[in-house]
Amino acid sequence: MAEIKDPENTIVITLKDGPVVIELLTDVAPQHATRMKELARAGAYDNVAFHRVIEGFMAQTGDVAHANMEKDYNPGRAGTGGSDKPDLPAEFSKLPHDRGTIGAARSQNPNSANSQFFINFGDNHFLNGQYTVYGRVIEGMEHVDKIARGEPPVNPDRMISVKVAADA
Repeated sequence: MAEIKDPENTIVITLKDGPVVIELLTDVAPQHATRMKELARAGAYDNVAFHRVIEGFMAQTGDVAHANMEKDYNPGRAGTGGSDKPDLPAEFSKLPHDRGTIGAARSQNPNSANSQFFINFGDNHFLNGQYTVYGRVIEGMEHVDKIARGEPPVNPDRMISVKVAADA
């Protein structure tokens, strides 16, 4: 496992192929980092599908309302929901959307991010300044690369569990 410098601000997502370790960027996007930890600690992300996975672009997940594959999974609505928490204001920064960064998914409204996020497969600099970057994969990107593709995937992969490293 990667050297975890700050377990309180590190997320471990267990995928079918292995763990993905994410360093949260609390100095850049504190509200988004706090929300991810809050939902992870509540178990809200466990068993949530990757509902939109585009080759060479990104893998999107985090719809805790409609994409839990163990509870009320609705592939037709996956990607349309969030959590019961209020939407977050944009926390744009100069950080680029490089391979392995975590971005906040949202609607057309920049202040509509809630629970959904995406992991960039490549450098997607056309997203810079338009979507909040709030984390980066520090280990396990090879597991992210194996997530089933599709919009939605025919047989979607899921986040088996999502934990704050300090709690593991």
